[in-house]
Amino acid sequence: MSEQLDRLVEHAARLLDRLEAILPQPLSAPRWDVAIAWRYRKRASGHGTLDPVRHVAGIRLSDLKEIDAQKERIQRNTQQFVAGQPANNVLLTGARGTGKSSLIKACLNEYAGQGLRLIEVDKADMTDLPDIVDIVAGRPEKFIVFCDDLSFEEGEPGYKALKSILDGSVAAATPNLLVYATSNRRHLLPEYMKENLSYTHTDDGEVHPGEVVEEKISLSERFGLWVSFYPFTQDEYLAITAQWLASFGVPPAAIEAARAEALVWALERGSRSGRVAYQFARDWAGRHPA
Repeated sequence: MSEQLDRLVEHAARLLDRLEAILPQPLSAPRWDVAIAWRYRKRASGHGTLDPVRHVAGIRLSDLKEIDAQKERIQRNTQQFVAGQPANNVLLTGARGTGKSSLIKACLNEYAGQGLRLIEVDKADMTDLPDIVDIVAGRPEKFIVFCDDLSFEEGEPGYKALKSILDGSVAAATPNLLVYATSNRRHLLPEYMKENLSYTHTDDGEVHPGEVVEEKISLSERFGLWVSFYPFTQDEYLAITAQWLASFGVPPAAIEAARAEALVWALERGSRSGRVAYQFARDWAGRHPA
C-alpha cells in the first residue's frame, strides 16, 4: 500500500510540474544592465517577458529637422523626467511619417547616459501594464513606456487598462515611469458622424458633448502633454531630404542635383513626409555611391 501511495505522489508531482510549466507566470525582472530598451512580449503560453533590444536605432535629436517646436517640448519634458522633476505623460499625434516615434527614440539616445530607459509595449498587451509598473517600481532608472501607433477599437480591453495607469486607478503611478504614445488619431478611438447627434445645446447656444463623445475624449485628456505634427511643405521636405543625403556622405552639389528626383519620389508616394525623404535618400545614395 505504501509503495502504491509513493507512486501516486510521484505521479501527482510530475503532473503539477507540467501544469506549472504551461500556466502563466508572474512577470520577472530582466537584467537591467544589458540594454537601454526592452520589448514586452506575450508568449503563446501566456507568459510575459521583457526582451532586451540589442540594437537600438541610432537616431539623434540633431538628425530631426523641421520639427523644432515639437522637439523642444518633448525634450523639455524628458529633461524634467530624468532630473527627477514633475513631468507629463505624452501623446504625439498627427501626420504619418513626420518624426513622432523617431523623436522618442532620439530622446532615449540623448538621455540614456542619465538613466533613461524605454519599454516598448504593443496595444494588445496594454492589459499587462500594471505588471510592468510593479517591476520597475523602486528602480533608480527612469522608464518610458513607449506605445507606437496607438489606437483602439470599441471595447478593446487595453483601453481601460491604459486609462487606469495614466490617471484614475486607486494605485498611484510610480514616479519613475511615464507613457509616451504616438497615434494618427487625436482621441485614440474612431469617431463617427452619428456621434454629433449626441451633442446638446443650451438656450444661449452653448454646445455640450454627449456621453459617447465624453468617453472618447477622456483617454486622450489623461495625457498631460499633447504634441501635434503636421504635413511638411515642399521646402521642408527638401530640407529633410538634403539632411539625410548629407548623412549618407552625398556632397552638396549632388544634393542640389537630386532635388528634382526627390520631388518626383514624393509625388509617386503621395506624401512629403520625413519618412519618405529618408527612404528617397537611402535609394539615391545607394544608386550613386561616393
